[in-house]
Parts: sequence; structure tokens; C-alpha cells
Amino acid sequence: MNVIIVDDESAGRRSLNESCAAYHDLTVIGEYGDPQRALEAVRESCPDLLFLDIQMASMSGIEFARALDPEKLPIIVFVTAFDEYALEAFDVSAVDYLLKPFDEERFERTIGRVRQRQRKETARERETLLAALLERLDATPAASGPERILAELGGKFHMLGIAGIELVEASRNYVRITVGRETYHTRSTLHHAEKALAREPMLRISRSSLVNTKHVREIHRTPRGDFILVLAGGTTVTSSEGYRDKVRRHLDSFRLSPGR
Repeated sequence: MNVIIVDDESAGRRSLNESCAAYHDLTVIGEYGDPQRALEAVRESCPDLLFLDIQMASMSGIEFARALDPEKLPIIVFVTAFDEYALEAFDVSAVDYLLKPFDEERFERTIGRVRQRQRKETARERETLLAALLERLDATPAASGPERILAELGGKFHMLGIAGIELVEASRNYVRITVGRETYHTRSTLHHAEKALAREPMLRISRSSLVNTKHVREIHRTPRGDFILVLAGGTTVTSSEGYRDKVRRHLDSFRLSPGR
């Protein structure tokens, strides 16, 4: 089977590539971090199997799947770091997924199902299965966000509990995520991270920083009036002038009596 891997995290692409290399009947003909380039490659080469990351910054895996030609649809294995990302919808719709980080045993089970689907499924059946999945995902509430997300540190993936995240900072095409004394990174935007962390009391204190207020331990002021927040793990972050009033109003909400 010819395989294309689409994941905007280099570590994710590397993990899938290494897993595929262990199987003589899998040939990786392309791996892409840019979904738009990947879409063009899939349309041109018509792979048998597509590993498709769900959470990508510029285009989600669901949007990617919708853009594929239904008459030339490959077998799709969705890859997700979110253990609550509507996984029941995948099970009910009989569409394969891999939950990051996956081990060799889990990957082997997935390839076994892929082989069965390749032997038995018609293109029309494949299209029907995908349509059923997309319909279920559309009907799945996602407002609460995931409980865990995947981020990278030292070339390894780590599952981070949302509740433990103290600080999120924009860094070009990535965001840095602070948990205690460790700083992880993942390819995303601050806007996307803010939506993913909706279940936590995140406060934007500048254009490039989000703070989880339940981890704030100390508050100081600069001579010009900006707020210096000391987080549970010891990290210190300062609000910007443009967000000064917003931060002040938010902090005032914690007072037992109205403050100024």
C-alpha cells in the first residue's frame, strides 16, 4: 500500500514513518507538514492509505477529509492527541483512528483493520463511512475542549493535562506551554490554544500570552502599573499596557469587596 502522512508536527510524522517502515507492504510516498501541499499530493498520487492528523493549525484533518475527491478516497486513519475528541464517533462510524502517543501493538491492530478494509471495502462504502463520521462529528459538542493535549519536549511527545497548564505563549508558528518548571511546545496558534483550553480560566494578559489564573500565586505591579504574575511553578510573566485594564478588572473579581 502506498502511504501519505499528513501531520504539522515533525515528531508526529517521524513516529508514523518509523512505524510504517516495519511493514513490508507499506511504502511511504510522501509526508507533509503543510496541509495544502499534502492535499495536492493526495489528489495527484491517489495513495491507498492516508494518516491524517486531526489538529493542525492551518487546516483541521476534518476539513482536509472534506476536501478529498470522494471517488478517489484512500483509507483514512485519523491521528489525534485528544482522548476526548469525539472518539465514540470514530468507533460507531467504523473509521480508524490512532491516539497519540501510540505503541507498536496499537499500530499493528490499526494496520490489521486497514488490510481488511482494503480487501473488502468498495469506494462507495468508504465514502459512506467517512460521510457518517463527519456527520457525527458535526453533531458532537466540543465546547468543553479536551482534557489532555499533546506537546513536545526534548524530541519526545508528552500528554499534558489541561488543568496543569500554567502559561501559554505564542512563538511564531508554535506555542510554548509551561507546566511547573517545564516548557513544552506544539505547532499551533494562540487563538487555537485559547479555544482548546476553554475549560480552564485562561486570561489573556498580552497579545502573546495566556495565563491560567488558578495557578497565579503572587501579583506585583511595575512602576508604570502593569501586572507581574508569579505562577505556581515559579514562572514570572508581565501583562502589557493594552491589557492592563482587562487584567485589573479580572483580578478585582477575586476580591471579597470591590477594589480599585
